[in-house]
Amino acid sequence: MSKSVMSVMQERDIQKRTFMQKMFKIFGKTGTYAFLFIMALIVLFPFYWMIISSLKTLPEYRQAIPTFWPKQIIWGNYAEAFSAASLAELFTNTVIVGVASTLLSLVITVLSAFAFARLEFKGREAVFGAMLATMMIPGELFTITNYITVTNLKWTDTFQALIVPFLVSTFYIYLLRQNFMQIPNELYLAAKVDGTSDIKYLWRVMIPLALPTLISITILKMMGAWNTYIWPNLVAKNLPLITNGLRNAFTDTSGQANYPVQMAAVALVSAPLFLVFLFLRKYIMQGVSRSGIKG
Repeated sequence: MSKSVMSVMQERDIQKRTFMQKMFKIFGKTGTYAFLFIMALIVLFPFYWMIISSLKTLPEYRQAIPTFWPKQIIWGNYAEAFSAASLAELFTNTVIVGVASTLLSLVITVLSAFAFARLEFKGREAVFGAMLATMMIPGELFTITNYITVTNLKWTDTFQALIVPFLVSTFYIYLLRQNFMQIPNELYLAAKVDGTSDIKYLWRVMIPLALPTLISITILKMMGAWNTYIWPNLVAKNLPLITNGLRNAFTDTSGQANYPVQMAAVALVSAPLFLVFLFLRKYIMQGVSRSGIKG
């Protein structure tokens, strides 16, 4: 067999392999995007159902065969939900709890992370290891003891009961400490030689460099305060909050629930967190990813 024939056959073989690789790549991408599309539909369907249910009339909502689009769009359900549940007061109180707990938690987290990352003191690693070990304990185990403590302090139905027990987060301290550890220690030593105090170095150097992580911690803490459900229902039953103020707001004298109005209220309550995640998700991912990269 001549060399020209062999070269032609080799070229055809290479072209065939290249074509098969391209086809596998196309099929792989198609399968991946199809899977992601199906999973996105599964995740988004409850939100879609919540929105269309909030726009239906009560008789249409109670039909045996559900409709996937309202026959008549009732925007008044949102106005009724806002007034019936006094959402303005519920939003205000929840924002007060969320902002206060987030700001105080940030102060504790920053100071603790700085101490574990830069300050030298005896038993630092042992204390930090013990703190990390507490992450293996489910938070539900502390509910009873926290409830007894809050009751003994006579903090029930107060903002203190919703703010103070959750100011310290081991996960957030660990997250920020890992980010602080990435900042060269030479900067800290040089600042100490120049006579810079620890607080000034923390404020001028470490906080600006760790800003993405601090933003992600702020967002996650605010979302956690907004979404908490069990604890407010234990210690603040009479305090109007979003988590406990929607239970009996949409039932008539006979105990029948107006589900479309209830869905409208749920949509209004979910909207702030949805918008926060939609516009600030890159900061959450950036902050978490930066905390796990060395060097």
